[in-house]
Amino acid sequence: MTEPNEIARPNGAAAAAIVAACLGCFVLGVLAAVGDASKAVAKMLTFSTPTGPLSGVSTMAIVVWLAAWWVGHRMWTGRRVSLAKVNAVAFTLLALGFLLTFPPFEDLVIGK
Repeated sequence: MTEPNEIARPNGAAAAAIVAACLGCFVLGVLAAVGDASKAVAKMLTFSTPTGPLSGVSTMAIVVWLAAWWVGHRMWTGRRVSLAKVNAVAFTLLALGFLLTFPPFEDLVIGK
């Protein structure tokens, strides 16, 4: 609840940054799991031979994070968005991304 003298400030740019960061974490988890499950995907994600598929996984996660941040910033700058909804989406993406990088859960998901 806002107080009578309190000005409702736009929070869209900050919300876009939060969602973008968590989306990048989720993509990292998904690509890590898919790269472990498929040799073809692992080969496609190998940008640097000594590093292996992790080089592509991390690079693609960063690209998605930056793209999502740019799009979200353009859409939400100057707007007021529901931080409760933003935080729920962000937490879900972050939790799923974390779980997909946890080997026992990853093995359960990809069927190893």
